Amino acid sequence: MLTLVVVLVVIACIILAFIVLIQNSKGGGLASNFAGSNQIMGVRKTTDFLEKATWGLAAFIMVLCFVCAFLVKNEFKANDPYAGTQTEQVDDSAEE
Repeated sequence: MLTLVVVLVVIACIILAFIVLIQNSKGGGLASNFAGSNQIMGVRKTTDFLEKATWGLAAFIMVLCFVCAFLVKNEFKANDPYAGTQTEQVDDSAEE
């Protein structure tokens, strides 16, 4: 399960990097290639879609990272042979 979540995070990061790279910080990017007024989506719709996809993928990656941290914690607890058996050791020689 942990491997699946990590693979999903990597794929989402690659897609997010691609979406960010096709955007232009000054409003151009992919939308500037579609300058014609006969577009089905239109220039503004393309930038809206890219912005929503960026925020959506960022949120998706954040949620997957939280899930991954939770799974790692549970896996660590399940594989720890000393869980719950450790006690504090008091050094009596230091008190003298």
